[in-house]
Amino acid sequence: MNTKVLVLLSLLIGMGAVLHAVMPPIYLGMKPDLLLVMMFLGIILFPEKKYVLLVAIVAGVISALTTGFPGGQIASPFDKVVSAFVFYSIFIAARKYTKSIIMICAVTAVGILVSGIVFLSVALIVAGLPGTFIGLFLSVVLPTTVMGIIAMAIIHPIAQQIMKRTNFTVSA
Repeated sequence: MNTKVLVLLSLLIGMGAVLHAVMPPIYLGMKPDLLLVMMFLGIILFPEKKYVLLVAIVAGVISALTTGFPGGQIASPFDKVVSAFVFYSIFIAARKYTKSIIMICAVTAVGILVSGIVFLSVALIVAGLPGTFIGLFLSVVLPTTVMGIIAMAIIHPIAQQIMKRTNFTVSA
């Protein structure tokens, strides 16, 4: 693994961890997980399976440490790994056709929705939900998806410009 890539992924996950830690719960202890946006950005910048797995595991552990949701300590790592590989698969398939910001935002939306569904499903099995699945989905997962799309639409072009201006290259 390349040290430059690991440092950049660490910075992205660190920023995502801060976003996750300071975000207040919006409904029944569940809070929007904007750590996903940074995880997805890391996957977009370095689309290799080894980096996808690494960033997903680290994001899952950090998310588990900062969650206050019942069963979230088990659900967070599981949902990060599943959503990271779903995102990666869709991104690789869609990248062949377009690299537009609309495609990036659409794949981000799918990734966040998958993450929310997996998180709620695992939390339901492990600890039960403090409310209904549909209620939590509509009141937390959908707004998180909208926030994630907006964040990705802002952050992705900035990250691309930084990568171009710094001539960041990964040597084998």
